[in-house]
Amino acid sequence: MNVNRREFLELAAAATALSVVGAGAARAASSADVVRIGIAANGPRTSDPNQTTQGSDNWATEQIYEQLVRPEDGDFATTPDKYVPTLATEWSASPDAKTWTFKLRQGVQFHKGYGEMTSDDVVFSFKRAITDGTNKTIMANVADVVAKGPYEVAVQLKSPDVNFLGTTGFSNNTSIVSKKAFDKIGAEKFMTDAVGTGPYELTRFDAEWGTAMKRHEGYWGQKAKIAGVECVYIADTTARTLALLSGDVDLIEAVRAPGWVDSMLQRDPTLKFDMTIPGSFNTLHINLTRKPFDNLKVRQAVMYAIDRQAVADALKPMGGFMAGLQPDFFPAGFKTADLPSELQYKYDPKKAKALLAEAGFPNGFDFDSNCSQREDYSSTMLIVQEQLRAVGLRMNLKIGDHTAYHADNRSDKNTLAMHSSSYPPIPTQLYFQQLSSKSEVKSDGKGGGNYSHYGVAMPGIDALLDKALMATDYKTYVDTCKQIELQALRDLPLIGLSTLSFTVARNARLDMGYKVKSGYARWRFHRATKKA
Repeated sequence: MNVNRREFLELAAAATALSVVGAGAARAASSADVVRIGIAANGPRTSDPNQTTQGSDNWATEQIYEQLVRPEDGDFATTPDKYVPTLATEWSASPDAKTWTFKLRQGVQFHKGYGEMTSDDVVFSFKRAITDGTNKTIMANVADVVAKGPYEVAVQLKSPDVNFLGTTGFSNNTSIVSKKAFDKIGAEKFMTDAVGTGPYELTRFDAEWGTAMKRHEGYWGQKAKIAGVECVYIADTTARTLALLSGDVDLIEAVRAPGWVDSMLQRDPTLKFDMTIPGSFNTLHINLTRKPFDNLKVRQAVMYAIDRQAVADALKPMGGFMAGLQPDFFPAGFKTADLPSELQYKYDPKKAKALLAEAGFPNGFDFDSNCSQREDYSSTMLIVQEQLRAVGLRMNLKIGDHTAYHADNRSDKNTLAMHSSSYPPIPTQLYFQQLSSKSEVKSDGKGGGNYSHYGVAMPGIDALLDKALMATDYKTYVDTCKQIELQALRDLPLIGLSTLSFTVARNARLDMGYKVKSGYARWRFHRATKKA
């Protein structure tokens, strides 16, 4: 399918208009004592935080489970000192940052009468994440977890990790579950009936409808203000939008496409929009094994040809600008003015054309590239396509199924591969997944997310990344990550196109009880209140 940006926006506007037709046919409004969210997926897969493979399921797990530490509600902890006590009341790290010791909160009760949380549950939860979790990569550095009495646990690492609280401690996989419940219920049933310590406990798991939860009356902290939460799965954009406008649901996962927020406000000016900043990092991999993109001048031409501010502006109010690969308020992030002048890459199509001429392509060239049909991918890449065409880089954009697109990327079938992922303020996670030679893409699909072949097709940042990961103090870690940012801007295997906030549209009668500023694409409802 080949469409230009104007045609795409016309189609998006038409879809939005259709989404408000027949609102009166939707179901009755949700109860004043229930928070009901419309989820953009077909149905839940699991309620076990250690087995989630579908991000949408995390809306429920966020209510049901807790970790040893967490950031303030509605935010990321941008530095290690900003994590707040949760199931642990205090913690410390050894001088070599390889042993982290946690003192546990006493009296914490599991759901459904499974008793008090102790170090046995913490050890069990961590070890299960190591051996049987869906994200073994984040657990790979954990050598052992040892109970030091009923209310103290020591986590021993293979290598230093000054960011352990963020890389591992605040992870869905290290949510604390009841060992007693797991042993009694069994692994299979635990997938849909897991037991945690959070402000809500699971009461219903329906693979077609969704999940329901009720207030945990034995919660150790402030009890939830609203009695219940329902995560209703409505994959169809039209149906999900109708459900919000009719009051059947209180909030929905938004469509992250140009003009969507404005369109919704035209239908209901009272709607509220919660957005995580930065949200997703939209990056563009340049495949260094595809000629002539192995030529630095060509890659520099691509960088000067793309107006990254215009890309971000087109996605407003969800879009954000990145001078490098990290937002400027994240560790290792730069403002444009703070970069060396040659690495600022301010939009300059004339310079792009001159660089192409120097590289031997005065008339530009044609090339193919694949793109997902999902709104955030296709809208961004159609803008990039227009900007590249203006300097003679004629990209034939092949837009197709989202799942197939990712499979093709994983099999090294793309030239300019856009990728979208959410990252915490731990820059080494992006560097490892998208720049490290250890994550190089393979044609058999068994490689990683380094679609540019950086570090293999040409020298990369592996040595700097190893230095950052082995740092035993936070300043050395951040300084080394800044060096990686500068090296990536010099070599240009990867371009930071924009950030894109994860967004929820919310009925004004629901007050979250806190401001959503940053964080993962999920947040808790225990402080929410709702007008009848």
